[in-house]
Amino acid sequence: MTEPRWWQHRYVRRLAVLATIGVHGVLLLLAGSVVWVRGGADGHLFTEQAVPVAPVALVFGAQVYADGTPSPFLEARLDLARRLFDAGKVKVLLVSGDNMRHEYDEPTAMRAWLMAHGVPDAKIVRDYAGFDTYDTCARAKRIFGVTKVTVVTQSFHLPRAVMVCRHLGLDAAGVGDDSVSKYTKVWQANARREYPASVKVVYDVVSGRDPVYLGRHETGVEDALRAD
Repeated sequence: MTEPRWWQHRYVRRLAVLATIGVHGVLLLLAGSVVWVRGGADGHLFTEQAVPVAPVALVFGAQVYADGTPSPFLEARLDLARRLFDAGKVKVLLVSGDNMRHEYDEPTAMRAWLMAHGVPDAKIVRDYAGFDTYDTCARAKRIFGVTKVTVVTQSFHLPRAVMVCRHLGLDAAGVGDDSVSKYTKVWQANARREYPASVKVVYDVVSGRDPVYLGRHETGVEDALRAD
């Protein structure tokens, strides 16, 4: 058996060093992004009872089943938004989600659930192009003219959503749902997903990119605020 030459040893050592630097770099990027996200939301996360009054609740979309039924995670967000509305904490619900395909429509399913649970249609506004957290926040400000908002989502997602809204110029506070943490595996998987998602959203905010779909100003929120 031939012994490895000295330069082969050195080559292997350099590869090991580069691999270590690469792993450490990734870990630093993840950790730094999470710290930046949480710092941007610090002081603006509240309980349902303590959240300040705001004109609009921004409700983030989530999975809808083929029959139009909201998934448990989405239903929990909607129920939290309904309770805020009933308590007078917000006046209008802006429901934002994915409708990129004709056969899949999160905002309409969200509106249907809210109406079935007592929220007047005139107080629900749909955003069909909330394809991700950044797009939902950017469109709330740039398309719907929202300036002050209560963010409604699950608690693992809340810091990221509030941070983005605030960095985009919205006076945003947030209330997070924990009721579906009983779905332990799904909850933990989504919580882990926040690490790479934080890296992406830091890029989104720093780059100041436009949403996937921008379009013209829509008066839905303004009309809903005026409605009796």
